[in-house]
Amino acid sequence: MIAASPPPQRPPITPVSDDHLPKPQAAVTEAADETEMPLPSNLQTFFLGGLFALGVFAVLYVASAIILPVVLAFVLNLLLQPAVRLLGRVHLPRAVAALLTVFLVIGALVGLIAALSVPATTWAERLPEGIPRLEAHLQVIKGPIQALQKVIQQAEQVADAPPSQGSIVSVRRDLGLTGALFAGTRSVLDGLFTTVLVLYFLLVAGNIFLRRIVEILPTFSNKRQAVDISQQIQEDVSAYLVTITAMNAAVGITTAAAMYLCGLGDPLLWGTTAFLLNYIPILGPFFGVCIFVLVGMLSFESLWWALLPPALYFGIHLIEGETLTPMLLARRFTLNPVLVILSLVFWFWMWGVPGAILAVPMLAILKIISDRLRPLKALGHFLEGE
Repeated sequence: MIAASPPPQRPPITPVSDDHLPKPQAAVTEAADETEMPLPSNLQTFFLGGLFALGVFAVLYVASAIILPVVLAFVLNLLLQPAVRLLGRVHLPRAVAALLTVFLVIGALVGLIAALSVPATTWAERLPEGIPRLEAHLQVIKGPIQALQKVIQQAEQVADAPPSQGSIVSVRRDLGLTGALFAGTRSVLDGLFTTVLVLYFLLVAGNIFLRRIVEILPTFSNKRQAVDISQQIQEDVSAYLVTITAMNAAVGITTAAAMYLCGLGDPLLWGTTAFLLNYIPILGPFFGVCIFVLVGMLSFESLWWALLPPALYFGIHLIEGETLTPMLLARRFTLNPVLVILSLVFWFWMWGVPGAILAVPMLAILKIISDRLRPLKALGHFLEGE
């Protein structure tokens, strides 16, 4: 018999780590897409994009009477949505909660304006009487002030003169100025009414726009991306607005107390002024310092005592603006400070003071959207700060 040969021995199989295996092409592409910041290489894309941006800015400038109230309503909606949700937890209907929130905001504004009207009028009347004191404090501008006084005296002499053709022209100019002021007041009231109306319906609608966008988008990844962008905007911008409002209120209260202690008077007026100016980064506190310098010189005889109110205000802003607020917002917002300044200047030129207040929230919204859309990731990286 022939003995059967044993079967050949197979070499042992060593396990191979997953790191050495080739990854699927789709996973590699997806990982690259998350980190890549593509830039368009075609000059035509830059040209068309620039024309589109110029067209958008032209529309925003020309149609500011209707676009500005709508944008302001959207930003206020982000600020007041938490209050509506809180009222909804106590089983109030959403329409009633939105109406109550809007009424509370309007009532607070009307009460604040009524409380500040008397001291503001008093200080406005004291301004002409304080010109000699300003002369004593600021000898540098003594010449221009004397020239201003001469112009005022000449205007009084013309007013005391008998009616002539020149006075008729002056009356006509006064009528034109009154008409311009009336037209400006009417446009402000129209804008406020539009803002309140749009804000109420936005608070009532809730997330209806997001639901409709999700229903329209074709793929699940697009739907998830839209929800992520919307939630991030609501969380970050709402947190920014709530934090800034709380810190501005603290600045206003502290400024009111400091002005009362140094004997300036009307602490509610100065606290409200500091509260409102602090909504405009960098430029607002600068104008606040100028206001308190002027008020201090109108109120005190000594120059060093007159500089105490602006010094106190500047110290309060320095503690808040350079330490507390950046520490609270560092995790959510790291915007380029140069672009923040340019945004403030640009939107102030476009829309005035409301544009300067809306500049930072709009810049933050642009960064949130850019960080989550692959074609705009380079723009989001450019907007990021340190």
